[in-house]
Amino acid sequence: MRILVTGGAGFVGSHLVRRLLGHGHVVVNFDALRYSGNPDNLTDVAGHARYAFVQGDICDAEAVAQALKEHRIEAVVNCAAETHVDRSILDPSMFAKTDVVGTGILLEEARKAGIQRYLQVSTDEVYGSIDSGHSREEDLLAPRSPYAASKAGGDLLTLSYWTTYRFPVLVTRGSNTYGPNQYPEKFIPLFVTNAIDDQPLPLYGDGRNRRDWLSVFDHCAAIEHVLAHGEPGTVYNVGGGNERENIAVADALLRHLKKATSLIRLVQDRPGHDRRYAVDCGRLRKLGWEPTVEFEEGLRATVDWYQTHQAWWRKIKSGEFRVYYEQMYRQRLNLATRAGDDNSPQAPTTAWRIR
Repeated sequence: MRILVTGGAGFVGSHLVRRLLGHGHVVVNFDALRYSGNPDNLTDVAGHARYAFVQGDICDAEAVAQALKEHRIEAVVNCAAETHVDRSILDPSMFAKTDVVGTGILLEEARKAGIQRYLQVSTDEVYGSIDSGHSREEDLLAPRSPYAASKAGGDLLTLSYWTTYRFPVLVTRGSNTYGPNQYPEKFIPLFVTNAIDDQPLPLYGDGRNRRDWLSVFDHCAAIEHVLAHGEPGTVYNVGGGNERENIAVADALLRHLKKATSLIRLVQDRPGHDRRYAVDCGRLRKLGWEPTVEFEEGLRATVDWYQTHQAWWRKIKSGEFRVYYEQMYRQRLNLATRAGDDNSPQAPTTAWRIR
């Protein structure tokens, strides 16, 4: 097929672009190249005969329409989104604009262009925090952050296009995804890159928040599978089946790096921090998809990638990221405690600063 991948220079998007090219599709990468959109993620396919890049914003209806028409697009996968909970707390308006308004514009232009398949890439965070069990696709949405709320809004808008127009939409809701090329504001790449430089790892709260970890390779396989075989108007949960506490993940990556657990700092929690996510993936399994990457294997490969691709992330952490990091963590780290020593605040330190 001729597929438009929006946000294709980002983390999940770039891996999806590479996978789709490998399976014979023509792929057009439509990306605004904001802070986390990185052309370096796709240098290996930049000259591919079946690949094209278009710099554009999904909030720009004219640019979207032109790309769909010029490249004779048959299917759209929307990976374009503002995705980081912490940033959504700092600037919720940008998340509403991209994840809701932009999704609406993309949907409408795709509908008018007669697109055959439209897949919205979403998140398990739309279900909110659950104490036990697993979230199912029919569950009520209960987002608890501006990011999750904006993604829930985009999901509902997408599904309305099936009910109202019979436009063939699909929605996937992935659990916490990890792997190479992930922007270092996210939990695993932030902790790995900090640890490589012997910098403290700022772990929110007591570190006992639980997430289901999903390899980016399994996530992209699920997206491709749903795009090809999913039933229009349907939501599919995508989970890795690897539920872990955050502090256990931090311990595991430090062991692989042969770094001391004393690098972990328990810092002031973020507002509304969800305690646990977990999704039931029975519907997707019945469709024929299964995760293939064991978490320990995937985490080890991810840590190795950041060790051997330091030029990639050091360039990022020397730019806009520095301002964001200091805004988020300076005060928190000055008041932090070491893991396992919660009652003894550490003296303020400047050792955490990015080198």
